[in-house]
Amino acid sequence: MPQTRLRRARQAIVDQDLCVACGCCMKACPRAAIQVQKGVYAVVDAALCVGCGLCAKACPASVISVGEVAI
Repeated sequence: MPQTRLRRARQAIVDQDLCVACGCCMKACPRAAIQVQKGVYAVVDAALCVGCGLCAKACPASVISVGEVAI
């Protein structure tokens, strides 16, 4: 049987427990891949995120990282 390889992609990951919902990441994202949900925390749309890291640089609370995820 042929082996299937997992593809990996870079994506922003938000620590929702520490997110202060300031919206800086939303403003920095060139693809509108991040939205603040209910004014509580940011959520990344995996279909839109390209893992550029601009949101992580813009986050004043430093709660966004960019890492590889299996797709």
